[in-house]
Amino acid sequence: MSKDTLEDFKVDVAILKKAYRLMHTAKALADTYEENKTICSKYVHSTSRGHEAIQLATAFQLKHYDYAATYYRDDSILLGIGMQPYELMLQLMAKADDPFSGGRTYYGHPSLKREGFPTIPHQSSATGMQAIPATGMAHGIAYLEGQGLLNGDEKPVVLCSLGDGSVTEGEVAEAFQMAVLKGLPIIYLVQDNDWGISATGKEMRAMDAYEYAAGFKGMERLRLNGSDFAESYEGMRVAFDYVRKVRKPILVHAKVPLLGHHTSGVRREWYRGENLNEHSVNDPLPVLRQALLEAEVSLEEIEVLEQEALATVAADYQKALAAPNPDPSTFNLHEFAPTPVTEEKGQRSPAGAEKAIMVDAALHAVDDILRTYPEALFYGQDVGGELGGVFREAALLAKKYGDARVFNTPIQEAYIVGSTAGMSAVGAKAIVEIQFADYIWPGINQLVEELSKSCYLSNGQFPIQSVIRVPIGAYGGGGPYHSGSIESTLLNIRGIKVVFPSNAADMKGLMKAAFLDPNPVVMLEHKGIYWSKVAGTEDAKTVEPDEDYILPLGKANIVQQASAEEMRMGNSLTVITYGMGVYWAKTASKQFPGSIEIVDLRTLNPLDYETVRASVERHGKALVLTEEPLMNSFAESLAGRLSKDCFQKLDAPVYTLGASNLPAIPLNVELEKMMLPNADKVAAMLEEILNY
Repeated sequence: MSKDTLEDFKVDVAILKKAYRLMHTAKALADTYEENKTICSKYVHSTSRGHEAIQLATAFQLKHYDYAATYYRDDSILLGIGMQPYELMLQLMAKADDPFSGGRTYYGHPSLKREGFPTIPHQSSATGMQAIPATGMAHGIAYLEGQGLLNGDEKPVVLCSLGDGSVTEGEVAEAFQMAVLKGLPIIYLVQDNDWGISATGKEMRAMDAYEYAAGFKGMERLRLNGSDFAESYEGMRVAFDYVRKVRKPILVHAKVPLLGHHTSGVRREWYRGENLNEHSVNDPLPVLRQALLEAEVSLEEIEVLEQEALATVAADYQKALAAPNPDPSTFNLHEFAPTPVTEEKGQRSPAGAEKAIMVDAALHAVDDILRTYPEALFYGQDVGGELGGVFREAALLAKKYGDARVFNTPIQEAYIVGSTAGMSAVGAKAIVEIQFADYIWPGINQLVEELSKSCYLSNGQFPIQSVIRVPIGAYGGGGPYHSGSIESTLLNIRGIKVVFPSNAADMKGLMKAAFLDPNPVVMLEHKGIYWSKVAGTEDAKTVEPDEDYILPLGKANIVQQASAEEMRMGNSLTVITYGMGVYWAKTASKQFPGSIEIVDLRTLNPLDYETVRASVERHGKALVLTEEPLMNSFAESLAGRLSKDCFQKLDAPVYTLGASNLPAIPLNVELEKMMLPNADKVAAMLEEILNY
């Protein structure tokens, strides 16, 4: 699609005047911030100066039922959809009434869920990472449309706004790939001002975004002069019309000048020299002013528009200065949204039910969810089609529910994880799978920047419902890329929940609770106990709970108790563990009848610390057992906390046991055996602790 395809279109004068007033408003904001930089640059900000024309042209196309992922320079888009300068200034100054975040995040980082406005979910600082959640929104919309779950009269479009420098990010390529692969209703607006921070386009890229997008078959493209409002308005009208009707992606490449600072912390005079004068030639304000004159708008009326903008910004600035700061006591609110699952429900061991292995319990849980909740879908590498997962954990689900609900993705862990944020924003509820824990690392950026922070930084407006299944752990010869344990890394990410079931009943109940939880939940599923084939893991196969069984997250389970007699004699201890550790501890404890209590954590975050602490204080001796390399691990952290809190009740140090501190698990089974804990190693340590 070229500019030649645009109609000879004249923009309505009322729209031109509205754009001019808002363009002057945006300029007045930037000027006010600069004139009062001692106050306004307390927190880093960017402005849209130079980008106003394309941004306002875009904003005017957005409907209240659309979705947008803006980037940090898009304050003119926010003005264009109806946000007031006062509201933007509240965010600039991190005030309590900042409508986006309550003073928690930067200027131009909106989170907007307001009637009559397009929805703008929280996103990170938008240097390319937003492309995946935005594409996830479009993916979710396409799914819901296909299921007949949206208002048929509305055809929502997703706008993803990007700076040109961000398009070189690999995650943008993943987003583009899925947009064309699935034919998704999304507009990628690339505002190209030829600068990163101090790096120019020729330093950062071999081609611009328009040329790059040609490599994605099925991506429609359009070039615009983003400093000309009339051309930008018509171009964006055509782009929105195309996506609204055809339901396929388009990339709009808009060339714009950068007239402000990159950010208030990186000042233009430090490095731009004559380049600023070159960019000023394309200032969109005089271009639009001339268009108004040609439309026979009088100078007096133009000046009135200018004065209205200046007066509004001046008054709003004084009002924002006087606005209250956040109450410091609210600093810890909204890490998580409240979960509706607070108690165990359903039958854990229904009469007449057969025993099930863990992998089947997980399959049945997902099957129940898909049958009950039409907004639910399941995707990942190899989970669709004929295979149904490399562990058959999704066997036949694609045949049962169709390829729109259960499907394979490319090898794109970042998209698999990050798209769930977009799905959640539009009302789709995704269960996804990372094929092996060792492959989650490309998705960690999305997990940290997009999923974990959303609820907190949006002041509770945008919790992300996401279930991420991750097969984990060693099971004999899996080697360095199929055997790793990653829970300590995950537990250093605040704002996500981490679950680690050790048996079929827990698997089914926790999977249901994870799906109903409005927050991101990572389900770690140990491959070594999936089938109860490894010696000592027979108890992982349990009577299968009924369809209504739900087990709340954050509740540990005492799976083995010590005898009262051994406890009275001071000959007992507790093992705090999870996953495969439960079975190592059970096997080892047979050598010490009645002496060993075993606490299965089941959920690592939120942690049932009360149950753990009570168990340690009950016995005075404890072992924290993990499969991870021990140094700097969750297990060591928990042991340290227990050592402090239970000091007066301890009869021995809190011991820890885990894998050797090596970077990977070796392929050879004998080498693997040397590295990992096992029942014999646990038994030796239990004896040492009991004899302490």
